[in-house]
Amino acid sequence: MKSSEISETNVSVHPADRVNDIKEYYFSRKLREVAALNAKGLDIISLGIGGPDRPPHPDVISTLAEAASQSDTHSYQPYVGIPQLREAFAEWYKTHYNVELDSVKEIQPLIGSKEGILHTTLAFVNPGDGVLVPNPGYPTYTSVSRLAQAEIFNYDLTEENGWMPDFEALERLPLDHIKLMWINYPHMPTGTPASLELFEKIVDFGRRHNIVIVNDNPYSFILNDKPLSILQIDGARDIAIEMNSLSKSHNMAGWRIGMLASNPTFIQWILKVKSNIDSGQFKPMQLAAVKALQAGNDWYDEVNTVYSRRRKIAEKIMDELGCAFDPAQQGLFLWGRIPSSAAGSEEMADNILYNARVFITPGFIFGSNGERFIRISLCATEQKMEEALERIRLMNKQ
Repeated sequence: MKSSEISETNVSVHPADRVNDIKEYYFSRKLREVAALNAKGLDIISLGIGGPDRPPHPDVISTLAEAASQSDTHSYQPYVGIPQLREAFAEWYKTHYNVELDSVKEIQPLIGSKEGILHTTLAFVNPGDGVLVPNPGYPTYTSVSRLAQAEIFNYDLTEENGWMPDFEALERLPLDHIKLMWINYPHMPTGTPASLELFEKIVDFGRRHNIVIVNDNPYSFILNDKPLSILQIDGARDIAIEMNSLSKSHNMAGWRIGMLASNPTFIQWILKVKSNIDSGQFKPMQLAAVKALQAGNDWYDEVNTVYSRRRKIAEKIMDELGCAFDPAQQGLFLWGRIPSSAAGSEEMADNILYNARVFITPGFIFGSNGERFIRISLCATEQKMEEALERIRLMNKQ
């Protein structure tokens, strides 16, 4: 027996209950399977995960390289991020969202939005408190809530209601027990656009019931010419937090550069949690993020030109699979309703994986309201997407 293993006859150690309350992240498990298939030479085309496949702007990379070569950039950094980064985020919000933020008091850089989900939950939610989680929605909202031992209240988003919250249904919940509400517009996975009217309703709901609203907003620059922020709404800062990220908008997913913005009190509470968990971000990456945030509209136009071409191919794939979709979707994915003849999203996705060697995401992983849907990522080259389309056509002919 290896020294790292525990003898089955002597095991008396068990994981914390919270570990038993969650499952391994779907993509962690499924990508291992895809890797195993690739190891057998099957050459799977991945249209599953939303990780941009193209690099950041060359000036961003050169800024990182130059800063990393300096002798004074390798120490611990401030937990609140370097001033230049907070100022760049503030200017970015002013330029693109018409939102004025105090760079010192109202912005907190993050090691990605996933980190922000954890820190925000720990800052506001006690064990047993209620958290409103969209169904369908990003699975991490649910898993982090479970890790925090919160009570999860799923609120339905349905195709019939335009993937918008049903406010009458929300009002019937035990709202005095609920502390936090997750929203995500432009919405993932459905691609539903944000609107100021929706944000006004949600801010009003949160203010009336003392529920903290968190808008997770990483998709507002993708296939969307009018980025919106919940912080544009009067009074939003009293009750709302907005998270944002450079992962999708600047092709920097692996860099783990994000932020959240809110009122100074909320920022300080979240900082209390964050400062006890991590030790800040590598200064050269922060300086490179500053350069990324200074990009002009030509950067976003070029990014969206590429995604627009890929989106057309994704729509052809949906058509070939017999799926229906809303052409008004925004963001990095295409969401489609599977045919009535299909047993379910997981079975359909697995059939495509094993018989066409194309990996797409089954909608059930986002909640029960996603069971009759699949999601196609735009994070593959046009050549690969065209090849995926041809493989699916061949599969359908068999």
